[in-house]
Amino acid sequence: MKKIHIAMLLILLLSSFPFSASAKGEENVNKAKQDRMALYKKTAAAAGLPWYYLAAIDQYEHNLPTQSKEEKLIAIEIPEEKWFGAASHGQLADESSILWFQGLGRDGDGDKQADPDNPEDVLYTMASFIQRIGTTKNDIKIALWHYYERDLTVQTIMNTAKLYEKFGTIELDKRSFPLPLHHNYSYRNTWGDARGFGGRRIHEGTDIFANYGVPVYATTYGVIELKGWNLYGGWRIGLRDSNNIYHYYAHLNGFEKGVSVGNVVKPGDVIGYVGASGYGPPGTSGKFPPHLHYGMYKDNGRSEFSFDPYPYLRIWEQKSKQQKREG
Repeated sequence: MKKIHIAMLLILLLSSFPFSASAKGEENVNKAKQDRMALYKKTAAAAGLPWYYLAAIDQYEHNLPTQSKEEKLIAIEIPEEKWFGAASHGQLADESSILWFQGLGRDGDGDKQADPDNPEDVLYTMASFIQRIGTTKNDIKIALWHYYERDLTVQTIMNTAKLYEKFGTIELDKRSFPLPLHHNYSYRNTWGDARGFGGRRIHEGTDIFANYGVPVYATTYGVIELKGWNLYGGWRIGLRDSNNIYHYYAHLNGFEKGVSVGNVVKPGDVIGYVGASGYGPPGTSGKFPPHLHYGMYKDNGRSEFSFDPYPYLRIWEQKSKQQKREG
């Protein structure tokens, strides 16, 4: 079981977060992002949809582990039976034939062919599917549910679209350590350790020990999905980022004023304060030393699972220290 978790972590390390790369590799990544943005905006204009919804759908599928999509400009994959309808699968078909057989495939680049391997056709097909229901925010949510039939997927895409709309870009790669570096704190790798309260279970996060009231930062760009009391986590906040990852902050002493579900946050925003809440009914505190429990959960399109945040915390801590030194 541990080997499976390690393998999953390695996949995540390689695919979910930006790490140092060669100058050529970074140039290729930046070029791909520019090309994607241009295509999002071109297709959005043709379909009468805001570009950030198309970008969010594509980003969601880029972060699914089912297939290797690093080389694809657009990661959206529409199943053949949906694309071609009752027409012959796996063959190029003109748009009129696909329409006749009630397929979704549409021509996005003007060559009258609806090719599932053509990124313009794929993105325009998704846009056309949504457009059939409508172009309002609620229409788009309904269309996404009809396509994916999964509430968490719809929520993730809508949250990512909210981030893209707010910041006007798909380049949201900056990260922050969750506590101010000038405060005293300590942590080690505690993911997977045994826990006894509430029955036998494993520890799904890293504990960062610090004094009461130390500010807690958002580590990433994200949308607050959850805020309130939890039997185990006490006062806690959860936010989801554009990499299909849920970030969980627990045992807080309190929340930052004005932070509420639906808020957009960026790295370094204060969202709460270190405490020792939890392990009981609302208000329970002091059953353990004050600390921040920080957890990360990956959604793979079917289920959500915990993975070890410790390696990321170490990287973010070092980068934050470097940025502080450089001013």
